Amino acid sequence: MAVILAAELLVFLTGVVFLWKVSVRSGDRPHLVEAARAAKQLETTDCASLSPSGFRTIREVQVFDSRQSCGHDYVVAEVNGTLYRICYEEAEDGRPLWLFAALGAAMWLFTAGILWYVEHKVLKPFDDMTQMTADLAKGSLTRPVREEKNRFFGKFLWGLDMLRENLEDSRQRNLEYQKEKKTLILSLSHDIKTPLSAISLYVRALQRGLYDSEEKRSAVYEGIERNIAEIETYVSQITKSSREDFLQLEVNCREFYLKDVMDKITEYYGEKLGLLQTVFETESCDNLLLRGDADRVSEVMQNVLENAVKYGDGKLVRISFEREEDCCLVQITSSGSSIKESELDNLFDSFYRGSNAKGIPGAGLGLYICRDLMRKMDGDIFAGQKDGLFTVTTVIRMA
Repeated sequence: MAVILAAELLVFLTGVVFLWKVSVRSGDRPHLVEAARAAKQLETTDCASLSPSGFRTIREVQVFDSRQSCGHDYVVAEVNGTLYRICYEEAEDGRPLWLFAALGAAMWLFTAGILWYVEHKVLKPFDDMTQMTADLAKGSLTRPVREEKNRFFGKFLWGLDMLRENLEDSRQRNLEYQKEKKTLILSLSHDIKTPLSAISLYVRALQRGLYDSEEKRSAVYEGIERNIAEIETYVSQITKSSREDFLQLEVNCREFYLKDVMDKITEYYGEKLGLLQTVFETESCDNLLLRGDADRVSEVMQNVLENAVKYGDGKLVRISFEREEDCCLVQITSSGSSIKESELDNLFDSFYRGSNAKGIPGAGLGLYICRDLMRKMDGDIFAGQKDGLFTVTTVIRMA
């Protein structure tokens, strides 16, 4: 900012000095130049025929007579042996120094004002935000982001605070989940010890031949079977707990237009797949009014398209649409399918990855999250393949 203002001031002062020097140079006085031009014309005409209207400073031209006066300053010129009085009136300089100075000062002040505004409304708030993002990266989530009525960063700060709150909520939910998980494991571990101890005692007694009658041995076998059933009950509880919704995903269902979601999707992936030299075909869609969470639907579409990029052969990705009763079906098809038919039913299970995922990073949660989100919006999602094409169909309810 200081360099810009100093450079502008230097240019301004240089212009002032230049104009001042031009204005004081005597050789550039306009009346002398025009007097010389008038004398030149008098070589071919007389003073009566010479019109002063063709000059800016010349007021009158007459044969010199010391007894007459022209009422103006004049110069005497000899032309063809005759003396002429050329009366003139000094004209003001056409480049007034004060006007240039005023304009230069106004421009300098305007530039200073603009730079001050940029400094206080753009650069300083942005500098303050760098610390906020650093705090979020370090996990400092308790301090709220200070809101400002800034036309440039107001919405960004609001979104940053929403991100902080979501991260804080996610962390709290994760801590609660871990606490419940450990409590459940400890409780079940303690409960399993009792039937295991009983089975261990029964086995030792049988090994030592303490039960000499068939009736007693039958009672022992029944006891062992009863304790095994109890252990199986505890194991089923652990399995059920592990399959519960540990992500706790939330949706906010409301009406939205299909085109609003698809325009954003096609714009981003049109560019991305173009860079990957993948053919990206998109059917035109009716602007249907749907019901669900537009952001979550976009998340599902992005997840499916990312899978198409990761697991396809990079030749073709196509988006098509169908209507079925009160639902809109969005079909995303990719070429190069290599998944087994027997694996299709398990693709949407948590932590499940198909046989074609070897060497490709992932956690096996993407499609599981997609199914959970769609079902919470009263929709669904399923997959199929035919002729080397893998298709994921998303079912969205119409409003």
